[in-house]
Amino acid sequence: MSLKEMVEDLQRRRAKAMEMGGPEKVARQHERGKLTCRERIDRLFDKGAFLEFGIHATHQSSSPQMEGKVTPADGLVTGTGKIDGRWVAAGAYDFTVLGGSIGQVNETKMKRLRELALRERIPIVWLIDSAGARIHETSGFAAGFAATGGLFFEQVILSGVVPQVCAMVGPGAAGTAYIPGLADFVPMVKGTSSMALAGPPLVKAVTGEEITEEDLGGSKVHTEVSGVADLEVADDEECLRVIREYLSYFPSSCDERPPVQECTDPIDRMDDELLAIVPDNPRKPYNMYKVIEKIVDHGRIFDIKPKWARTMITCLARIGGRAVGIVANQPNAMAGIIDVNSADKAARFVSLCDAFNIPLVFLMDVPGFMVGSKVEREGIIRHGAKMLHMVAAATVPKCTIVIRKAYGAGYYVMCGAAYEPDLLVAWPTAEISVMGPEGMVNILARRDLADADDATKQAMVDQIRDMINPYLSAGAAFIDDVIDPRETRMRIAHALAFSEKKEVYRPRKKHGVVPV
Repeated sequence: MSLKEMVEDLQRRRAKAMEMGGPEKVARQHERGKLTCRERIDRLFDKGAFLEFGIHATHQSSSPQMEGKVTPADGLVTGTGKIDGRWVAAGAYDFTVLGGSIGQVNETKMKRLRELALRERIPIVWLIDSAGARIHETSGFAAGFAATGGLFFEQVILSGVVPQVCAMVGPGAAGTAYIPGLADFVPMVKGTSSMALAGPPLVKAVTGEEITEEDLGGSKVHTEVSGVADLEVADDEECLRVIREYLSYFPSSCDERPPVQECTDPIDRMDDELLAIVPDNPRKPYNMYKVIEKIVDHGRIFDIKPKWARTMITCLARIGGRAVGIVANQPNAMAGIIDVNSADKAARFVSLCDAFNIPLVFLMDVPGFMVGSKVEREGIIRHGAKMLHMVAAATVPKCTIVIRKAYGAGYYVMCGAAYEPDLLVAWPTAEISVMGPEGMVNILARRDLADADDATKQAMVDQIRDMINPYLSAGAAFIDDVIDPRETRMRIAHALAFSEKKEVYRPRKKHGVVPV
């Protein structure tokens, strides 16, 4: 065979692999409202910027069940390319080939991709549309099972070194469910994606429970109840757009700073609407998102876990073109109190931002931690300690704005004075205290004011409120300043600029013991 004939043969082989599981299975994928793995790759990466490797891979099983089966690229497209001009590695499981199941060969390809991401310090993206482990490769099942375990080990090694995104664009069962469990960011497509340690048939066999795939591990379950996923999106197209946007806030690795974008939104912009968002009555709720939108560039935020643990807001944004991670209490949800889930939500987000050098902005309006027997049994002390640990451990620039309530231990975990904020200011509406005035009077009422009428108690509340205003804290130099709310954007931008080269020294240690 001449070289020309060899090249023609090569091109035929490539073309065959590009057909994936064949026209019928591709059509079925589209009927389900899903893109194919190759369509997803095309939309994720800059046009013409992705280069695939492993296209000639195929299963090596000698199992009778696998005899005669054709597995183009062995059901997994892997390669590297550019997203917004920056290098990214990606692996997309192909549901048209044996349900996108994990086999020995495609896991070897994925291992190669993980090694490249670690070595070259570039983000890695998984696009999961997989039935899980390929158990019918019986000839090498034990070896394949052992090799798959290395996937999770290597994800842990990658953690905090490069950004890891795992998009659920289809099912992910058993092994493929732990990939999102260990990733940094997990979007899920509504109606077509799911993840669970065991699918409905196995659940029924083991527990007798009859349940649908959606009810077991659909996007609603994991974005609203379990908190495993970060965002629910409408379809594959939106999912891929969201991944691109998420990565735009992050550096390629922990060795770099986040990219700074040109900012056309004036730093010194004074928005009068900030004067009307917080109610005059300190007991009335308001929407913290409205405050955030007024101080960030062009009002644009990227929300993380918006439907889970709603008393806490965690989102990415930019101020003056610089990426920031915002941690904010949400007075619209149970007055912004911190419970088990909201403490976990904030702790993980702080850890994520700190790992990739993204400055943190804390917007505080917190009545404290939830109390009572229910949360004590859930371990509120342990979960609250986790948030304390992460905020204290973070060494990135930190800005704290006390907007209204700053009560008790809630003040600490929202980056109070002892937690190394590079900016600590308050709005005139701020109240910094061990607890709220009403709480203090209720305690006194049981002990010293048992016979007091409501008017007397209210007078006490007003008196205490006067004693916890921000000017007393400013007078004692416990906060840097009391500011006009309209100055918030400018003050944060100033702090981000002067703390850009911040260095923090900690005692030498292997790592802290996180109270997980």
